[in-house]
Parts: sequence; C-alpha cells; structure tokens
Amino acid sequence: MSVQLDGRLRQLRLSGMAEALPGRLQQATGGSLPHRDFLELLVDDELARRSDRLFSRRVKEAGLTEVKEFSDFDWSFNPKLPRGRLLDLATGRFIAERRGVLLIGPPGVGKSHAVAAITVGVIRAGYRALVKNTFDLAQDFAEAEATGERRVLVDQLVRVDLLVLEDFGMRKLGPSGAEDLLEVFLRRHEKTSTVITTNRPTEDWGSSWAMSRPPRRSSIASSSTPRS
Repeated sequence: MSVQLDGRLRQLRLSGMAEALPGRLQQATGGSLPHRDFLELLVDDELARRSDRLFSRRVKEAGLTEVKEFSDFDWSFNPKLPRGRLLDLATGRFIAERRGVLLIGPPGVGKSHAVAAITVGVIRAGYRALVKNTFDLAQDFAEAEATGERRVLVDQLVRVDLLVLEDFGMRKLGPSGAEDLLEVFLRRHEKTSTVITTNRPTEDWGSSWAMSRPPRRSSIASSSTPRS
C-alpha cells in the first residue's frame, strides 16, 4: 500500500481500512477474492474498528477500570446465584423496559463482577452507563456543593441510560447530598434504569442514609435465591 493512500484513508478518518488494507491486499492477491468481496471486507474492518473505539470510550466514560464478563465468572462458587436472570440483565433489555435492579448479598459473593458484566453487556447493547461507588459519590456531592457544580453532577447522574450505585447504604451522605440523590432517583423513576448493589437489607437503609426512599425495585437478583 502506498504512503499516499494510507494518508488519504486516515485523512478521511478511515483508519480501520488503512490498518486492514495490507492484510486484505495479501488475501486478494493470494486467492481469487472478487473486487466486491474485497471492498465489503474493508468496510467491515472499518466498522469493526469504529465499534471497538466506541466500546472502549464508553467503558472509560462508565468508570469501569476493568472489562469483566459473565464468560469469566465462576458460577460454581455460589450455585444459588440466579444465573439466568443475571445473564438476561447483561442483554440490556431491562433498560428498554425502564426497570431497576437491586442486588443484595454479603461481601465476596460476586456482586462487583456481576454488576461490571451487566454494565459491559449494556454498553455492548448501545447504551451509556455510569458506575459509582457510594463512598466516591459522597465525596462527589460534597465537592460539587463546594464548587457550585451541584446541578452539573445531578444532571450527569440523571441523563445516563444506566446508573450503577455500588455499596449502597455503606456511607451516610450529608443533608444536601442526600437530597441530591433523592432528586436523582425521582427524576430517573420509570424513565431510565438504575442498578444498586448493597450488603445491607433494605430495612437498614433508613438508619444509614438521610433520605426518604430508594428507587422503585422492579427486578431483583440476590446472592442466594432469586426473589421478585
């Protein structure tokens, strides 16, 4: 491939084609690859490259530090996990239905891996996600209040297709932070989807959080037997 052609493809932002072209040319000259098939393969290469870039960008935007999937999950560790339900959540269908998810269980049963795999599946389905640990969220609310960016943070939490809150109920928010989170829940209610993971039963939430109620629970996966 000539340097000029490589430069033109990249100028047109067709880097996927530029990178795949040498291999495709060898494939074409080494066999009887019709021109149309050659072009279709190059277009597929470009689309695959763009899809990979979009996926990587959305994983970063979501705040995931590592891509985890259910194909890497050790289901034998806890046979009581609702495998079918968790796999279904990773398809992202619950987002189209505007449902929420609550995962309850003690530490070490795989909640973090499960919620990461669900988030990755949701991103692959074309949605935007944001994962927040409630310890970090408490700090985010405090900093937003101090810098006058409260509305910016609330809007960010409201707009995303999937909001994941990990370790819910493990850190008490200040009065303004609790009000902000309640506003987030109310504005997301039946409009977008929220996933919550927690080590604490819901009856304990009132004693640890200065807020009136959690989001509507319409789909639940627990660490033991599934409930509905």
